[in-house]
Amino acid sequence: MVDQAEVLTDLGSYLKAQREIAKLSLRHLARMTKVSDSYLSQLERGLYQPSPDVLRAIAEGLGLSPDQLFRRMGWLPESEEGPTSVPDAIAADERLGAAQKAALVQTYKAMVGDP
Repeated sequence: MVDQAEVLTDLGSYLKAQREIAKLSLRHLARMTKVSDSYLSQLERGLYQPSPDVLRAIAEGLGLSPDQLFRRMGWLPESEEGPTSVPDAIAADERLGAAQKAALVQTYKAMVGDP
């Protein structure tokens, strides 16, 4: 069985890394998603489980698929087809830490000219 605290910590690290890759402050993301910056901070620290609506808003603000975040929460089954993009493949690699994933995705986006 998956430890819920571990899931929330992983999600929080992932959200923070994606926000940093997008070069967004907490306040800017809060304005974009209509979720308070203090709540976003708590999510990034793995303190709360967000609702599907909050996760959807955050995903849209970060340019991610909501399904990707729902899978991280265990709300959707993992795709049997494997990752659909390079950032998804990096995110799925359990050998990498959050900072390493963020650096690789940022490097990849810079190389392919994706803002």
